[in-house]
Amino acid sequence: MILTTLKKESKELFRDGRIRIAFILVIILTIMAVIISAWHYKDINEEYVSAKQSEREVWDNQGEKNPHSAAHYGTYAFKPKYPLALIDQGVDKYTGTSIFLEAHKRNEAQFDKASDQTGLARFGNLTPDFILMFIIPLLIILIAYNSLTKEKEMGTITLLNSQGAIGFKLIFGKWLAVFLPLFALLFVLFAATGIILSSLPDFGVFSWSSLATLFLAYVVYYAIFINLVFIISGLVKKSGIALVLSLSIWILVCLILPKTASNIAEYNYPYPSKQEFAANITKDKKEGLDGHDPWSEASKTLEREVLKEYGVDSLSQLPFNYDGYRMQKGEEHQAEVYFKHYKQLRTQYSNQSRVYSQLAVVSPFLPTRFLSMSIANTDYTTHWDFADAAENYRIETQKFLNEHFAEESEYGDWSWKADADFWKQLPKFNYEPPTLSENLKHNTGNILILLCWLFGSFAVLFFTTKSLKNVKI
Repeated sequence: MILTTLKKESKELFRDGRIRIAFILVIILTIMAVIISAWHYKDINEEYVSAKQSEREVWDNQGEKNPHSAAHYGTYAFKPKYPLALIDQGVDKYTGTSIFLEAHKRNEAQFDKASDQTGLARFGNLTPDFILMFIIPLLIILIAYNSLTKEKEMGTITLLNSQGAIGFKLIFGKWLAVFLPLFALLFVLFAATGIILSSLPDFGVFSWSSLATLFLAYVVYYAIFINLVFIISGLVKKSGIALVLSLSIWILVCLILPKTASNIAEYNYPYPSKQEFAANITKDKKEGLDGHDPWSEASKTLEREVLKEYGVDSLSQLPFNYDGYRMQKGEEHQAEVYFKHYKQLRTQYSNQSRVYSQLAVVSPFLPTRFLSMSIANTDYTTHWDFADAAENYRIETQKFLNEHFAEESEYGDWSWKADADFWKQLPKFNYEPPTLSENLKHNTGNILILLCWLFGSFAVLFFTTKSLKNVKI
């Protein structure tokens, strides 16, 4: 019964010119999106490798210089482009690609792609994730909206009822006729993406297991959408009404609810303004030690403590350059201030994410979106992780420079310079994004919600199927 229904429905779909045209358009759009994203990924990756090497060469070859001058001269931490960003670019274009690392200050990531785009970019970009999240659900609606209503309109449901043919097998055959072509399309897309990525010479952290997990997430997402469209088609009598209701569900699930969830999260847990955030940091920094100000009360207190600890009467008698020591203590105080305020931002982000996760129960779009970005390492969590790694590297760099200044020079000698080869001793910045298992663990809630949507929608579809036995034309 299932196979017979599958063959019949597949033939009808294949004969329908609208379906063929829609499928061809989606395939063309998908191919274009993958090619454009592959070019973009290749260009960004080349820029990343070039910028990283160039900046390191600048750092290594700055010649003889005072370490604190080098600390202010600074360097950059570059965010790598992750392979699965080819499929889901997530929030990458809004978060910036590099962070300037300098003394006394934690900087935000800069050079985000969105700020370089024109206003036309607000209409959206043709990317694989746009096709996967928005366009293919529309294709599902176009294919499946009349799967059951056409039996009612043609009166064949009465005949099927009289023969006892209405049941799970018939519905499942129709369901497979919609699902299998989409599954094949998705499989080809992901297989092609995997072949492209694995053929690149520097495909970095790409793994087939991550790609396969992403593939499964979208398979579940489409299965849920097919169920929703079948449920609507089973509950109404007219195909036109089924189409309107299905499109309304798409608008609600893919557009309205995600935006509403975002507004609710921001309203309940707002971020401070940029000015307010900077003012609070400046206030806290002034209340502690400033390495550049030897006359402040904090500096004098530190001076007395150090003299007492080493049992000497003057700073020149210390076994190290006190200027470098004070600079390091100032850096440690400022690092604590930045840690405190960025921790508050991180808390707000976590609260907003929790609200998103709670509201994900009303839309399968939200958990799929979060899971997709997380697996692709293009979500805010990965960006936070990169920013924290860059900050830790900045702190270690300042410690490396200040300790060398304190240990190798004499007190008051600000003209002292480190050797030209000294800079090469600083370890390079290398960032490893969260692994697949870490991302899945972080998204346990989203996975459970997605599975609840899947099994819940199948259960409702099962009961809807039962109600068809009582339909009278």
